[in-house]
This record gives sequence, structure tokens and C-alpha cells, in this order.
Amino acid sequence: MGRYFLFLPSRFPTLLAVFFFFFCFQGPCLSAGPETTLMAAGSEDAGVEGELTTLQKHVTFFDSNGDGIIYPSETYDGFRSIGVNAALSAASAALIHGALSSKTNPGKTDPRLPIYIKNIKLAKHGSDTGAYDTEGRFVPEKFEEIFTKHAHSIPTALTSNELSEMLKANRQPKDFAGWAAAAAEWKVLYDLCKDKDGLLQKETIRAVYDGSLFEQLKQRNSS
Repeated sequence: MGRYFLFLPSRFPTLLAVFFFFFCFQGPCLSAGPETTLMAAGSEDAGVEGELTTLQKHVTFFDSNGDGIIYPSETYDGFRSIGVNAALSAASAALIHGALSSKTNPGKTDPRLPIYIKNIKLAKHGSDTGAYDTEGRFVPEKFEEIFTKHAHSIPTALTSNELSEMLKANRQPKDFAGWAAAAAEWKVLYDLCKDKDGLLQKETIRAVYDGSLFEQLKQRNSS
């Protein structure tokens, strides 16, 4: 899958940022590992103490110093580490932090545009799969429902039509923003990660949810 990211800047100049939103906030390529611990460095109000939820764990790849806060420079460095060029990494960092900083830091304005991992659940949108609960914890039953309800051709993968069926089934009434976000995220994921047979595999989706995909891409890029 790493090859898609290596060629992404020339083929999809704006999609990586949307794909990042999906990774982190819609909720998903391997197994959801055990919860990990992140101790805050600095202000107790800024960081995360104790066990991370799966959603929090998912975004810690971009928290290079482990202080519980992600700054635009860290997001930029994270994108660069997985093989994205400098221009798109900078644009993605600006877009992501401009959109999400205030959501994870409610009631405050910070020109540094930090994203607070402890509040990352506040950046979730509606009309999703429910594989993350309201606290950002992974819900295996909801993840499995993606396939038991919609994987009609092959039990461990989704076709394009099955993906569209799932999106329609997940729509909440009048949640137009959620509909649009979910459609963009899943369609981009499908376009980037479908296999040669046009299937989006279960393990690929799982790696997005548990955050392991970023580390895989970093390792591939460094090697």
C-alpha cells in the first residue's frame, strides 16, 4: 500500500488530507492492539495521562515528543516520514490543524493551532460506522458489522457497490456534513487501497482504525 502514498502528491494533490481525517476521526490495516500509555510532559491540562483510547492511540504517530499535543510541525514531519513530499505535507498540516485545533481545544484560541489528543473524540463526525464509540474506544462488534451487513461477495472485503450501500445505511437524518465527510473518506480509502480485484480488504480497514498503517508506511519509506 505504501506505493500509493509515494505517488500520491502527483496524482491526488488534496486527497491525502481527507484521507488523514478518515484515519483519525471517522473512525480505521491489522488488529487493534492493546491500549497504550502516554504521559503528558508539561501542563497537566494539555496532555493525556493513563491509558489511551484506540482513537487517541491512532493519532499519537504524529505526537513526536509524546506530550499529548500535536503541532503543525509534527504533522508535517509525520507526513514526510511516510514519503509525502514537502509541499503536500505542509498543505495537509495547515488544513488539518486549521480545521481541528479549535475542536480539540474548545473555548480557546491558540495561534499555534495545537491538536489535543485527550480531546480528539470531539473531532469525530456523525454518520460513521460506530466502530469508535463516543469516547474513542474501538468497538469490535461494530467493526464486524461492516462486513456481516455489507460484504455480500466476499466476507472479508468490500466492493465499490457494497461500500456505497454501507455509506447509505449509516446516514443519520439531516446530518449532511457527516454524509459528505463519510463519503469522501471512504471513497478515498477505496481508491487508494483497493486491491487488483477492486476489493477493499478487511485488514486494510482495520489498520486504519488501530493506527498501525502509519508505522507500516514509515518503515517502508525508511527502508
